[in-house]
Amino acid sequence: MRYMGLDFGDKTVGVAISDESLLIAQPYETITRERTNKLRHTFQRIEEIIIAEGITDIVLGYPKNMNNTEGERVRLTEEFKENLERRTGISVTFIDERLSTVSADRVLSDMDVAKKDRKTYVDKVAAAIILQTYLDMQGNKG
Repeated sequence: MRYMGLDFGDKTVGVAISDESLLIAQPYETITRERTNKLRHTFQRIEEIIIAEGITDIVLGYPKNMNNTEGERVRLTEEFKENLERRTGISVTFIDERLSTVSADRVLSDMDVAKKDRKTYVDKVAAAIILQTYLDMQGNKG
């Protein structure tokens, strides 16, 4: 049993998975697509990861604006969530993702990853931050 964290963006989806003890989130991969509205390959790849890694729960970053308002990105993310639940049969939980990408960039900077190389890692690290936030919240409940 593992959880999956997703950071849904315009042309990428960062993916993270938990360890089997549900304590630690690990960056997994970044799924890219040519066009914003072409998601078939993205859903297919997520389904492959679910099967390969034994995913039982999915956590998706919820992109509210810093002033707590909801913009177009929220609508697109809600649509993505509905389609993902329909395709996978797995319930998807939203987690506030404000500043996750900024935090991911900071982590990569602290690790001395060159600025030109950070784009390769930032989405899956942001997904790991989203998932870790959820795992930490679950741990505090128990």
